[in-house]
Amino acid sequence: MSERIYNFSAGPAVLPVEVLEEARANLLSLGDTGVGIMEHSHRGKAFSAVLAQTEADCRKLASIPDNYQVLFLQGGASSQFFQIPMNFLESGQTADYLVTGSWSKKAVAQAKRFGTPHVAASSDDRNFTYIPRQFDYSNDPRYVHFTSNNTIFGTQWASEPEAPGDAPLVCDASSDIFCRPIDVSKYGIIYAGAQKNLGPAGVTLVIIRDDLVEAGRSDIPEMLQYRIHAENDSCYNTPPTFGIYLMGLVFKWLLKQGGLDEMHRQNRQKAEKLYAAIDDSPLFKATAEQDSRSLMNVTFVTGNPDLDADFISYAKERGLDGLKGHRSVGGMRASIYNAFPPEGVDRLIEVMGEFVRSRG
Repeated sequence: MSERIYNFSAGPAVLPVEVLEEARANLLSLGDTGVGIMEHSHRGKAFSAVLAQTEADCRKLASIPDNYQVLFLQGGASSQFFQIPMNFLESGQTADYLVTGSWSKKAVAQAKRFGTPHVAASSDDRNFTYIPRQFDYSNDPRYVHFTSNNTIFGTQWASEPEAPGDAPLVCDASSDIFCRPIDVSKYGIIYAGAQKNLGPAGVTLVIIRDDLVEAGRSDIPEMLQYRIHAENDSCYNTPPTFGIYLMGLVFKWLLKQGGLDEMHRQNRQKAEKLYAAIDDSPLFKATAEQDSRSLMNVTFVTGNPDLDADFISYAKERGLDGLKGHRSVGGMRASIYNAFPPEGVDRLIEVMGEFVRSRG
């Protein structure tokens, strides 16, 4: 097998090596069943045990209260952009959205199909380089939606905003879920595509409070009703079995590392080291404002697109891949999710210094 390189991709992203090794061992036979994990029926005892353990470990990891459902759905976070307003928003009703990047803008666009989304805050005025601090909430929003980490622009909420009144807080946590402790009780819904911090592409984690499960509309297709998935333990149809299995291995790995407090310590250490190197560099500059910087996606530029391209090629030749930034920002983006090893950050800093010296 070729030697693994440092993968800074924003998603699908790096997974723990020991998780991949265990999955590889179970591809031909899950334990002593004689049937590979991808071949087991989702109705059979073997996969039912995997599903139950995955949910149990998820609940333990995030201290999820008993009055919340843990669902494993399909369609990615992008499907949640319309599934949430389809369930909870009707014509003439308002939901508030805090817009801090491309994905929250797309969520607003989908909400317009069902009701009247109100943009209560936005950082669009400075190309989403910061997290807003002031909000203009509507009088009676059905819910307040925000994106906790903005993969493209390298910004992250330091803590969740406070929703007005009894409006439930809804969070797209796709790119920073379980990177730090989270108080689930403050939220009505938390959802996340798995492919950045939880597992492979193809499974979406949804944590939803029981009262919202019951409050969702019942006159929409069954596949889009949260109650149907809750009543059927995420098995109303054939779920993404391999994705759920691999997500379960990631939960076990996170617990083994010491849980979310320890992951937060490690993530903060990696990010602070990289930001310090960028801030001290005579060439590189971070794009996100200092008090809004992400622990997961570090975005930076040289100020010269040609020089950015040169550095990306220079780094790739030295075993650092996936550093090209999104076209909205340009430059570079180092995605350093939970599973990204600290020595990869050290190597990136080393290569940055080499590149600066090579350019005089």
